Amino acid sequence: MNARVNTSPSAPIYRGPLPHVTTIERIPVTVYDDSSEASKGVAREIADLIREREAAGQRTVLGLATGSTPVAVYDELIRLHQEEGLSFRNVITFNLDEYWPMEPAALQSYHRFMREHLFDHIDILPENVHIPDGQLARQDVAAACSHYEEQIRDAGGIDLQLLGIGRTGHIGFNEPGSSLESRTRLITLDSVTRADAASDFFGEWNVPRQAITMGVGSILDARRVVLLAFGEHKAPIVRRAVEEAPSSHVSASSLQQHPDAKFVLDRAAAAKLTRFESPWLVGPLESMDLEWTPELIRKAVIWLAFTLQKPILKLTDEDYNEHGLQDMLSHRNRAYDINIDVFRALQDTITGWPGGKPGEQRRIRGIAADADTGVSSKRVVIFSPHPDDDVISMGGTFIRLCEQGHEVHVAYQTSGNIAVWDETADAHVDFVEAFCRSFGVGTKTSEIAEKIRAFLRDKEAGAVDIPELQQVKGLIRRTEARAGARYSGVHPDRIHFLDLPFYETGRVRKKPIGPEDIRITADLLDAVKPHQIYAAGDLSDPHGTHRVCLASVFEALDSLADRDWVKHCEVWLYRGAWQEWEPHEIDMAVPLSPDEVERKRMAIFKHESQKDRALFPGPTDPREFWQRAEDRNRETARLYDRLGLPEYEALEGFVLHRPTAS
Repeated sequence: MNARVNTSPSAPIYRGPLPHVTTIERIPVTVYDDSSEASKGVAREIADLIREREAAGQRTVLGLATGSTPVAVYDELIRLHQEEGLSFRNVITFNLDEYWPMEPAALQSYHRFMREHLFDHIDILPENVHIPDGQLARQDVAAACSHYEEQIRDAGGIDLQLLGIGRTGHIGFNEPGSSLESRTRLITLDSVTRADAASDFFGEWNVPRQAITMGVGSILDARRVVLLAFGEHKAPIVRRAVEEAPSSHVSASSLQQHPDAKFVLDRAAAAKLTRFESPWLVGPLESMDLEWTPELIRKAVIWLAFTLQKPILKLTDEDYNEHGLQDMLSHRNRAYDINIDVFRALQDTITGWPGGKPGEQRRIRGIAADADTGVSSKRVVIFSPHPDDDVISMGGTFIRLCEQGHEVHVAYQTSGNIAVWDETADAHVDFVEAFCRSFGVGTKTSEIAEKIRAFLRDKEAGAVDIPELQQVKGLIRRTEARAGARYSGVHPDRIHFLDLPFYETGRVRKKPIGPEDIRITADLLDAVKPHQIYAAGDLSDPHGTHRVCLASVFEALDSLADRDWVKHCEVWLYRGAWQEWEPHEIDMAVPLSPDEVERKRMAIFKHESQKDRALFPGPTDPREFWQRAEDRNRETARLYDRLGLPEYEALEGFVLHRPTAS
């Protein structure tokens, strides 16, 4: 597609994959603009290796990983096989790990994962595929692990090992404390790792406590190692693994000692590396083909203000000189001018009229002039990936847009039907059955209710719900979303449920975005012809739904690019459920009063099935969603206050999407 989200609006602008910075990064790092290009690059590297060794009459031995990160690599390898004749008949594979105990046909099994995502679609010989056996009796595991090591040696060793990285920094399932000499073994999973896997198993309590994994030493024996990491949620651990000294607490950092290992990242996963977070500390910008753009200046000034705990307008020439910003200062001569420019730019982000005030030109950063100041009522579409993201992430702005007379539409992109407790669904089934019985109707209802109860009685851990139960759970989320939207002021006729097909698998792992998802989204947009679109930009959503939903919006807009309304439509990205925009990224900040914070909370409370304890709260934050939202909105206001701007109860931040050419 031609339009992409810039998740770090003030990030340095580079062209193509980026080499690593040797003075700070302790291992080669290549950064691509997006994960798709990174995955294709790695797939091409694997394909070149296979062809090179085949031409020399040699087999290729690959070490493979599972999880969402390598899926696009496998997709590209399948395409290369089917369309360009890449053969895997002389390829031998060894997978890193498998849960224990685990049946190979189980939904969460890595045996099944590899079949579905790669092996069933290529010409690899079954006898050349090796994956640890999760069915072994405990007394047989140690011997099997030793045999696994022997098989790798007998194959001639691994030519290229593909890795992901866990939030604890683990590679394979080598949890913190794994030694450099460790080999294939049974390991007890860290609580963080189990929490990260909880969504795949429909609850942390269903996640196996142990797994069989190749050891750090086994991985380091590979002749070449490529570690992939995508997304903002990987950025902190990537920085530790790349820039800090090797430590057994971050097993990925051991790759620093490998003679031919590298990290391959997208921009989001690279965001915390020094060359992106604070490139002025790396060296002269000219040496990195960078220049002091207004965006980078703003980021540097805010960084300096927070570092020194000073308001922006109190920063001095000495402050800039003593903290690596001499070069920037030399371009502007004095701190006063820089301070004023950045302060005013931040001031211009604050507005109580997110849709624009009739008859007045907006001063929001990134919008030079309001082309439709005469439009008193704008058409607005708010996209909500899950049925509660709208009120969680931008509930205050949502309510304000309605109150200020705009024609607000809300589009719930997915049903959210896997995120409802079985007990909650069972209670609703009881209610419906009793309701029908009290009016003497609903024989069919009782049959369906009994079918659902029978399924729930015998439901195995991690099993996919039957269609009837999925529908009940979807209806629960739908009625809650409708209640939240009505409370926020949306007319019932402007509440849309898109039920995008990619989501409706009954499993946490979804299908890829398809033409039907894009068509449904485009049809709604072309019917409304909005002046403004709001969409979820918090791509750290651990389940990936936000990322896919955002892609569906952008691809729908691409398909409608010839429409006049698209040329003048603003696209605003919100966050809140999983993270918040940083001050230097924000283009529009909508202040909330204490009363508005309370109203936003009540809108979130309409989602009763997610109250107290959501089924999939995410692995990084134990707070309820309403608590996360309030704390993050208050923290944004506090950061603005620390920079010397007016003090507000809370702020909701937004980034203006600026399309970039592919």
